[in-house]
Amino acid sequence: WNPSSIMGTCTDVLLVTANVGSLFDRLREIQSDWLREFFKTVHTYKPRFVALHFQEVGGKDYKRNMGQVENFFRDIESSEEMRDFDRVCIYVDTNFKAIDRFTFLSSRYFLFMSLWDLGQCSFLMKDFKAISGQNKYLSSLDGVTTVEKEKFPKNFWPDFKWSRKGYMRTRWIIHNQGFELVNVHLFHDASNLIACNSSPSVYSANREKALRYVINRVSDSSYTPLPFFLFGDFNFRLDTLSLVQTLSRSADIQTVKKDSSNEVEKIICEEKDNDHKVLLHIETKLFEYLHQAVFREDNGRGLLKFDKEISAFHDVITEEDILFPPSYPYSEDYTKPTQYMNTRCPSWCDRILMSHSASDIIHRVQDGESSVVYNTLGPNVCMGDHKPVFLFFTLKT
Repeated sequence: WNPSSIMGTCTDVLLVTANVGSLFDRLREIQSDWLREFFKTVHTYKPRFVALHFQEVGGKDYKRNMGQVENFFRDIESSEEMRDFDRVCIYVDTNFKAIDRFTFLSSRYFLFMSLWDLGQCSFLMKDFKAISGQNKYLSSLDGVTTVEKEKFPKNFWPDFKWSRKGYMRTRWIIHNQGFELVNVHLFHDASNLIACNSSPSVYSANREKALRYVINRVSDSSYTPLPFFLFGDFNFRLDTLSLVQTLSRSADIQTVKKDSSNEVEKIICEEKDNDHKVLLHIETKLFEYLHQAVFREDNGRGLLKFDKEISAFHDVITEEDILFPPSYPYSEDYTKPTQYMNTRCPSWCDRILMSHSASDIIHRVQDGESSVVYNTLGPNVCMGDHKPVFLFFTLKT
């Protein structure tokens, strides 16, 4: 790898994270809309380096859906909008027979034809190599030296079902500036009722342990430390207990238990006036709040105080200001693209986080205005239950 001696060169970068499970399980008809919104973003910002991190590739019925997954990705790679990205690096974990290693993750990188001062790291040789052509790696990814992929160990959470969650990492250098990109998928809240039991919830503790594990892996002494970006579906949830206490402050709360046990079956909060209308109804997979608009008004900023899970990592990672509504769980009704489903409490699950050193290599002001954009794709279009989140910035080099 022989980088040029040109200094002070800047490169526009677009990072996108998307949980696409519902596109293949339930929403095949909106795949073209999803692609159109992505292409529109590429056209608007004209990046020279595009990183796409996908989670839940293929959905729950991945064995049956793999054919349409291939078609969906082929539509991206062969599109007119991406024709000037003449080099591609693609990693797709499709080996679902390897139960102990399968993660459902896919990371895809597109390099613009004018971007030549770029290399990718081999985790085996610990050096950077120039990239040419179409580089596609499928199946288990075992033996692929330019990516590191890991499913979270089963013994991490012995009390919970072992899931496909994990991470996938790659390392890059552009114009002498190295950085690392990590595709992350953390654990969800299995039950709204259990999430209400404590603050922070047991699920939050599980996610914190997993994310700390990823950060330690990225920061260990095996490789030269680089600025890093973590982007994926972190499944971060609002502090449910604190939120429910706030939302139901002026309501009568009724806890319904199962007849055969002392287990809570539902929580119902009724307004004290207004004919005792149900204000909030919570079950294992139901979170129905009467005034759902609160999650969309002013992009939900009034609820960011309940978004606490990242606070445990402020010593090592940071994030751009969130100016968009919670990214999950959006309605899968094509006619209601801005509505939330009544299955979970709306939360900022999909995020783009970075090390403090990564924040330092972002060029923030151009012509007196901020040149960094952190937002969702397709805010007014049905994109599945997760709105993709993107970060556009100019990389200092």
